Amino acid sequence: MATPLTLSDIYIYPVKSLGGIRLTEAAVGMRGLQYDRRWLIVDARNQFMTQRQIATMALLDVAPAFNGFLLTHRQRPDLLPLYIPFEADREKTLFVTIWDDMVFAWRGTPAADEWLTEALGQECRLVYMSEMVRREVEPDKPELNPAGTLVSFADGYPYLLIGQAALDDLNERLTTPVLMDRFRPNLVFTGGAPFDEDTWADFRVGDIAFRAVRACGRCVVTTIDQQTAQKNPETLSTLASYRTVGRKVMFGQNVTASGQGTIRVGDPLRVLGYKEQN
Repeated sequence: MATPLTLSDIYIYPVKSLGGIRLTEAAVGMRGLQYDRRWLIVDARNQFMTQRQIATMALLDVAPAFNGFLLTHRQRPDLLPLYIPFEADREKTLFVTIWDDMVFAWRGTPAADEWLTEALGQECRLVYMSEMVRREVEPDKPELNPAGTLVSFADGYPYLLIGQAALDDLNERLTTPVLMDRFRPNLVFTGGAPFDEDTWADFRVGDIAFRAVRACGRCVVTTIDQQTAQKNPETLSTLASYRTVGRKVMFGQNVTASGQGTIRVGDPLRVLGYKEQN
């Protein structure tokens, strides 16, 4: 008898490319989980910054706090915790660039900019995506996503889903096993065979409808130990040996939601439809 599919972990990343917060329940929205990747760090040219360029961003932890969250530096106890509210003040705005998108954002505080500049060793600004911003998911691919499908400051899609069996399969091939945080998912499930999620189209978590649109191409971030910021190429090279499609290394599914509500760890996951096989 097949093992039931169950939502086992929920993660949000309030500031893109910094540490995540593990939740027991979360509110589902059209552009992602509540508070997920609504804040972004940009450089002096207002270009988005990630661990791809600055691996030490992994050393910045994010912890929940009253009406917001706290940033701390794992290796810099001299830097006092920085409080960030859930939403920014709308008094100051600017345009920022993330991948091919240019969107307007609300500025964070000067104190946040100074703290991040010191923590990361280069000029930084912290910015927030308001509900007024319409950053669409791959508008050039209407065959994949309905018009008006929105995303936060995530790379491309509102949600990332990974099966625990897929990570277990990878770890069996690695010299040194890795944690799921290398892959920065929002939703993790147990049950099923490794990479079952590759075949899914429509599915539900509890009562909320989702769609697995396409596999997620992985980058150098998967080689970064999220506890130490040290790089080891084995993770990506091993994945490349058996998960390469075209020129991309695939792990996890990019997902959209067509409903709103609350999901909880332990919710059943039900597959309603499968992708057409080429």
